[in-house]
Formats: sequence, C-alpha cells, structure tokens
Amino acid sequence: MTTEKEKMITGEAYFPNDKTLSEDRLLAQTLCYRFNQLEPRQVKAKKQIVKELFGKTEKMFYIEPPFRCDYGYNIEIGENFYANYNLTVLDCAPVRIGDNVMIAPNVSLFTAGHPIHHELRNTGLEYAVPITIGDNVWIGGNTVINPGVTIGENTVIGSGSVVTKDIPANVIAAGNPCRILRAITEEEKKYYYKQRRIK
Repeated sequence: MTTEKEKMITGEAYFPNDKTLSEDRLLAQTLCYRFNQLEPRQVKAKKQIVKELFGKTEKMFYIEPPFRCDYGYNIEIGENFYANYNLTVLDCAPVRIGDNVMIAPNVSLFTAGHPIHHELRNTGLEYAVPITIGDNVWIGGNTVINPGVTIGENTVIGSGSVVTKDIPANVIAAGNPCRILRAITEEEKKYYYKQRRIK
C-alpha cells in the first residue's frame, strides 16, 4: 500500500494531515526553530542543524537565519551554497540545488500546490512537483519559484521575479511572470556592474 509520504514525493495527490507527514513537519519546524534562535557566532552549530535537516549537503555552505522549510529531507544543496535572510522552501517534492548557487533575501521555493476546483481543494488534497536549480545560478531578492520549475546553469534571475516556467542556462531573466531578457556572454567578464569595468 502506498503511503501519503510516498505519494507526496512521487508527485501524486496526497493528504498532508497524515500522521507521519505531520510528525515530519513538526521535526523540521523544531530544527528550524533551533537554527533560527542560535547566536550569529554559533556557525558550527548552525551547520550541524542544516546537515541534520537537509537530505544532502556538501562541505561549504551558509544560510542566514531565519530559514524555514516543510520537511528538510527533500532539500539537496551543492558545494559553496549561500542563502541570505528569509529563505522559505516548501519541499514537499525534491528541491535540488547545484554548486555555487547564491540566493538573495526573501526568496521562496514552492513545490507545493492545491487543486484548482474548490470542492477538490476543500478535501485537503495537495500535490507537489520538484524544483531544480543548476550550478552557478544567482537568484535575486523577493523572487518566487513555483512548482515544477527548472533553472539552467549560470543563469541570473532578477529580483522580484515570479518564475512559473523553466528558464534555460546562461541567460538573465526577470519579471512577473519571469521572462528571458538576454543571453549572458563572455563580454560580461569585463564588467562587474552594467558598464563598470574591472581594472
């Protein structure tokens, strides 16, 4: 018999008020609470909580508190990961993040969704679709990434974006809904901001 947890992770409709899932969320909330209460100098303690909470981490990562997630075990982060204040991850489905990813403040990653029709939605059913973020991605502040989105490597997402569809590699994209603005080229290496040259 398929459990509600198995349904959740594999993208089937499921009931989140299941006992196992409720206990899993409570554990994640407890670990997030502990993480968010630590003093700034307690870097090792914060890293240890993240390692306990996440499904996969590498050696180098840093997350600024406060941080919140639903389960934690569905989150995988690559090497040299950095997230600024107020990252929220609804990780009902897997959230896979590559190496050298930078996330600005107030970013939300939502794998969770609800049925469109109110009668079905009112039963409590939910669904979840994975999010994938490639290597070397920079996500600007106040960005929302919706269920099922994949962001390609080396891409920059402008602040305030609502990402509803896949974004390919090597582009700058921004807006609501998020759209490709232009490709990133080798010419970018000459500048650190707009037309300000690196000397």
